[in-house]
Amino acid sequence: MPDRKPLSRLAPGQSGVISAIEGPEGLRLRLAALGFRAGRAVLLVRQASLRGPLHVRLGMTDVALRPADAGGITIRPVAPSAA
Repeated sequence: MPDRKPLSRLAPGQSGVISAIEGPEGLRLRLAALGFRAGRAVLLVRQASLRGPLHVRLGMTDVALRPADAGGITIRPVAPSAA
C-alpha cells in the first residue's frame, strides 16, 4: 500500500490522489464545495514562503489553502508520469 501523507507535506510539483479529508464539518463542507473529494487528483503547484498558503490544482481549478487546512487532507502520492 502506498504511503499516505498530508497535502501540506507534498513538495511543489508533486501530485497525488485524495484518500481522506478530516477536520471540522464546516471545513470539510467548504473543501468539498471547492472540489476536494476522495479519489480526486491534486497537484501542489507552489507554496508561499514562510509556510504561507499552498497553491493547489484540481483538474482545471486552482485553489489557495492554508497549510493548517491542507494538513487535514490525506494524499496518496503518485508518480509524476501517472498524474
